[in-house]
Amino acid sequence: MSVPEFLFLVAAGVGAGLTGSIAGLASLVSYPALLATGLPPVTANVTNTVALVLNAVGSVSASRPELRGQGRRTVRLAAGAVLGGAAGAALLLSTPSEAFERIVPGLVAGASLVLLLQRPPRALAAEGMAARGAAPDPRWLPLGTFAVAVYGGYFGAAAGVMMLALFLLTTGEGLARSNALRNVVLGLANTVAAVAFVLLAPVVWSAALPLALGLFAGGRLGPRVVRRAPQTLLRRLIAVAGLGLAVHLGVQAYS
Repeated sequence: MSVPEFLFLVAAGVGAGLTGSIAGLASLVSYPALLATGLPPVTANVTNTVALVLNAVGSVSASRPELRGQGRRTVRLAAGAVLGGAAGAALLLSTPSEAFERIVPGLVAGASLVLLLQRPPRALAAEGMAARGAAPDPRWLPLGTFAVAVYGGYFGAAAGVMMLALFLLTTGEGLARSNALRNVVLGLANTVAAVAFVLLAPVVWSAALPLALGLFAGGRLGPRVVRRAPQTLLRRLIAVAGLGLAVHLGVQAYS
């Protein structure tokens, strides 16, 4: 790993951490950055998952005020997140690398479309609060958390968007508290998958370290930036860039 590549991955990590806070799509920045350094797709995905652990640490540490009073809910959802992350990691490790290369363009395109077409989080929060009020969380919420966590353990792009929308529509909480809950739950799923990859898959630590440093910084800065950034414009720009990336990866995979 050369010095320019090291600095490039640190910068990409910061950008991915900020993107994750704004749009829930950190992997749309960090994954192609690893590909750009020459890593093959499966190795890049494994390394990316390991590095993303520090993004979760940074985001959760910056969201502690919003997590107050959500301890019991977090514990309920943690089991689904842990099991889902493990299942997603197992699915990735059992998928042939050629198949993964062909699947990823579709996953990136789907993630970008979800971001492009999704209603603004504040509108979802208002709808969820109006519909749920003071009602308890639905019993199936841990199962829904498990399903999103499986996808997060396998690849992850847009898992944050899906998890946030799920919590906004079902818990009756506002955007800030739902986003903090998302950071914890998805962070657990990602950590479990990362542990599996460290033990069973080829992690390129020379790339994971600089990316993780950047992701931690971006995760710490993210909640502050989100309060001031023009989120709708940024989300659309990220989505369009993601669609372009999907086309590029698709041409590579099928040519």
